[in-house]
Formats: sequence, C-alpha cells, structure tokens
Amino acid sequence: MKLAHDQATRAQGLERLNDFAPLMGSHYAGRRNIDAGGGRKANVSQLSPFLRHRLISEPELVSAAITVHGAEAAFKFVQEVCWRTYFNGWLEHHPAVWSDFCISRDCQLESLEKDNSLKADYNSAIEGNTGIEGFDDWARELRETGYLHNHARMSFASIWLFTLRLPWALGSDLFLQHLLDGDPASNTLSWRWVAGLHTPGKTYLAKKEAIETCSDGRFSPKGLADRAPAVDGPANPAPSPLPPADTLPQAAFALLLTEDDLSVERWIPETLEVESIAAIESASFRSPHGASRKASAFTGAALNDGAHRAGVHFGAAPTLIEGIDAEALLLDWAARLKTRLIVVPYMPAGWGWDRLSPVLKTLQAEGFEVRQVRRDWDEVFWPHARKGYFKLRKQIPSCLDALGIAEGQNIDG
Repeated sequence: MKLAHDQATRAQGLERLNDFAPLMGSHYAGRRNIDAGGGRKANVSQLSPFLRHRLISEPELVSAAITVHGAEAAFKFVQEVCWRTYFNGWLEHHPAVWSDFCISRDCQLESLEKDNSLKADYNSAIEGNTGIEGFDDWARELRETGYLHNHARMSFASIWLFTLRLPWALGSDLFLQHLLDGDPASNTLSWRWVAGLHTPGKTYLAKKEAIETCSDGRFSPKGLADRAPAVDGPANPAPSPLPPADTLPQAAFALLLTEDDLSVERWIPETLEVESIAAIESASFRSPHGASRKASAFTGAALNDGAHRAGVHFGAAPTLIEGIDAEALLLDWAARLKTRLIVVPYMPAGWGWDRLSPVLKTLQAEGFEVRQVRRDWDEVFWPHARKGYFKLRKQIPSCLDALGIAEGQNIDG
C-alpha cells in the first residue's frame, strides 16, 4: 500500500507539495472527505507527517495554495491547515489537558490488567477483530501504514467510544503509537472533540450512511450506536496566557533540535554563529508502549534529515542523541560546549517537552541560558486559539496579511 510519505525528508515533502498544489482549490474542497482506500488518496495532500515535524511549514502550504488558486478558492484547504494550528495553540493555552490525558491513559492501561473482559474487547479492537465493517479495516490500515484519512479517524474514534464503549484515552494512545503524524495537540483534542469533552456536550456519532459515502461505497457497517452521550472526563480548564517566547541571540550559541521543528534553516539566519548542533529523539516517549516501528523510523529519519540540513546551513556537524541514555548524552554534549547559550525551537506541550524539560532545568541550574524561540506563524495565530476554532477562523485573513501571505508570497516563518 504505497502512500506519499515513504521517505521522511523535506525533499519528499516538497515533492508532494508541488504535486498536490494544483488540487488545493475546488478539487480539494469537493473531494477531501472521500477515502477510496488503499493507496488511492490523491484527493488529500497526505502532507500531515511532514507538517507534524515541520519538514515543511504552514506558510509554505498556504502560500502554495493561494498562489495557484487565489485566496477564495484555496480557503477550504487553508482552513484545514489552520485547524492544526488551532489545536496546537489551544493546547498551549490549556497545557493541563495534556497532563490530564496522560493520567487518564495510565489509569485506563492499569484497568486493562485488572479487567479481563475489557482487555479482550480492547485487543479485538486494536487487532481489527470486532466484526465491524470499516472499523476493522481501519485498525489494520493504521498498523500497516501509520496513516488514516481524517474521516476514517473520526469514524474510528466514534465507533471505539460509542459502539464498542472503550475508554477514550486508550484510543488516543493507540493512534499516538502508530500515526506518522502523531501529534500531542491534534490527536488528543480530536479524540476529546469526538467524545464531547473539547466542546462540552457536542459529540460526533458515526453513521452508516456517512461511512458509505465517505468510504466511496466500500463500507456499510451494521450495528453502530444510535446515541453518543458525552464521555466522562475532566472539563476544560480556563485558558492561561501563552508561555513567553525568547528571541534569537546575536552571540554564539548551540542549537538543540527536537522532532517538533526540523527545517530551522528556513527561519534561523545562517549569519548567526552556531557552535554546535544536537538533535534528540523522543518518539519512544509517545506512549508507555512506545511508538510503532513505522512511526519510530519516520521520526528518526526526519530528525536525521533536519539535523543534516541544519548542519549544512550553519557549518556545524550535528550530533544525534538517542537511546535510553539520551538525557545523560545530552548533558555530556552541553558540558563540552564553549558557549553557555542553547537555543531550542519552541517545544509545545507533549511528550517531547515532558522528556526534555527536566534536562533543560538541570542545564539552567548549571549556568546555561536556554532560549525557546517560536516561529512567526505561531506568534500570530496562537493568541486567537484560546476558545473555539471559529474565533480563529475569522482571523485567518488578517493573520495571513500580518505574515505577508495574503497575496501568496512564498515565505516561511
């Protein structure tokens, strides 16, 4: 089953972007919800794994769409790009939601070991042995490819919750283990949205007719739940101010890369003096079960690709840090630096931050200054992501104008 992300490189992301740009207008708007199955996904961009690691960026996608189709015809595609931005910004305003998910997931994993009936139902679901048409196919496709069409993800989550009545955090955790584009914000908040936790009381109920249409007639599942009562779970906390972002230094610094931003050469000037570069792996921290072989391989290859390009950009050979001793290796890398200044492209709430924040605090205690620098795209959009998506959607034209993308200029940031 060949998809458009068999290589985790910026070069392949750009190739797919160029191939799909002619379809980002009315074709995408009219066909984006159709999942014809197998490798037949030409109606959607399949760029999310590249965007997740910022091998390519939101401005590059949006600029391409507007340049080729104009702002009006491209707006549906632009909106979908901004959904991911909204989820990332929303979680930064509500970081406790990620912590709550981790607590719920761990508790639900413990319950599996105590409840044989629940464990049997869970295993049937993840192995695609429930007997539910479509759902079982998506479970297998998820494991085999690390990718699912967006409508399949919604239907899968709804059936998991309301037909199979399985715990929501275990479903979210399953996706994180396998998805090449596994993202703390988009994945967690999408599952919470289906469950009626993100928008209180508003759930998503999978229906046979919708699945028939969106699967291009492939699936017609029987016995689906006819009700979708909101799932019990923590309410949304009040939004908090965004964590402050730091500025790029003018003095020499060391650069620490994570899986969250792997095209820094697009927005950090090569004129700055970078003494050393390190890239640290954290995919294995996605879940207590780790990450699947495909997800780990994709993230590892993306990290290698991003580190190599950064090394060429700044003229500094990168060091790849991975394995169970990664924290100690990172401290050892820092101890050999001449500079006491380390720059990290901003790490949002998620497993990467959970893993690295204790190490960064140790470095700060040892006299290092650690700066987390945010991209312009996030600085402009995230302040509008405190509440519902539609408040951000209204600001898309003005945000794009502020970023210089209103006329489709090919910029980054």
